[in-house]
Amino acid sequence: MESTIERDEEKPLVSDEPLQILQDSKTKSHKKNVHLLSSAFLLIFLAYGAAQNLQSTLNTKEDLGTTSLGILYLSFTFFSVIASLVVRLLGSKNALIIGTSGYWLYVAANLKPNWYTLVPASLYLGFCSSIIWVGQGTYLTSTARSHATDYNLHEGAVIGDFNGEFWAVFALHQFIGNLITFALLNDGKEGSTNGTTLLFVVFLFVMTFGSILMCFLSKRSGNSKGENEVSVADAGLYASLKSLSKSLTSALSDVRMLLIIPLIAYSGLQQVFVWAEFTKYIVTPAIGVSGVGSAMAAYGAFDGICSLAAGQLTSGLTSITSIVCFGVFSQAIALILLLLNFSIASGWLGTLYILFLAALLGTGDGVLMTQLNALLGMLFKHDTEGAFAQLKIWQSATIAIVFFLSPHISFETVVVIMLVTLFLALASFLWLALKVAKASPSSTSE
Repeated sequence: MESTIERDEEKPLVSDEPLQILQDSKTKSHKKNVHLLSSAFLLIFLAYGAAQNLQSTLNTKEDLGTTSLGILYLSFTFFSVIASLVVRLLGSKNALIIGTSGYWLYVAANLKPNWYTLVPASLYLGFCSSIIWVGQGTYLTSTARSHATDYNLHEGAVIGDFNGEFWAVFALHQFIGNLITFALLNDGKEGSTNGTTLLFVVFLFVMTFGSILMCFLSKRSGNSKGENEVSVADAGLYASLKSLSKSLTSALSDVRMLLIIPLIAYSGLQQVFVWAEFTKYIVTPAIGVSGVGSAMAAYGAFDGICSLAAGQLTSGLTSITSIVCFGVFSQAIALILLLLNFSIASGWLGTLYILFLAALLGTGDGVLMTQLNALLGMLFKHDTEGAFAQLKIWQSATIAIVFFLSPHISFETVVVIMLVTLFLALASFLWLALKVAKASPSSTSE
């Protein structure tokens, strides 16, 4: 009898196994959400990105392609002002799901491209783009913070890792989407209706699957840092608008945000340069319309590799500063070569040179996008939605301006503007790094 009592006393009152199982399930849940989010964006944007790259070469009548993109990003800029409020009201998961509809409709409009299909689709996509990207930044950052809190990990390192995975997978959209473009249009009939129709139908099926994946994301808790879905939804319209106004003004009165804006603007400028200028004036004359697919595939491949590497190396402001400088150096080399009009005779060497330039530009994009998102997540914990809204406001505004101005200025002028903006952005970013390092030495830890 006594031995029985002793054995009972030795048994713990509460087993540790359920707690361990719960922790493991949380880990799998956080990482599963990152995998789902990354895969869904890959499927949606491999179709949209390829369609966007072709606008300046397929829809050339009355500059329909570039004008529609200009309208798209002007709409994107306008709706980005209210995107943080919409995401708070809808919740980041719902914003992500609704946002996919605009991309689907835009690609569908390319089956019958004219002013009455592409322009309305562009306007609606501007709204959808604003909420999907603010939702993405909010959802990913909130997931990273929850993961870091649950396992007592360095928050900056987790944000860097999660952003690195997302942007690495996302960057593959240029590689995969443009390989599909190359395969379906590389038949000696680049401008044929049959070829482009098949291409866009395939893209619509792929995007539908990506939209379905979004539905499997876990809903983020309204109590999470950076997610105020419940409180804002219950606050009433007036209070919500007042909160939005305060968020926007406080962001623009924050010296840190003001110092980041030039780099944000350049990140948008270099993206639109690749889509509209590089493909039209460098790639197409050298290797044809079908070559746009292979060049952008190289761009996407290096974009993805560098995004993943940059994310793994990110741990604090010091590491971000070093990585950004590397990305700026990569972009500067490509721009200087283009400005000097350095070229190689046609043939396989000429094709390799085009791919080399695309790789340099992709390297810079992968670094900048990963580090900007990680930096905003680290510095603006109190208002994640507002910070990512600012990111998209300035990126989309820059993109819209270039789409509208590019038909009226020379390619060389665009390259000069980019170089000047690049060095101004770097100077502003380095000033920010010094300012934050002095204010909080621990933030620079690696």
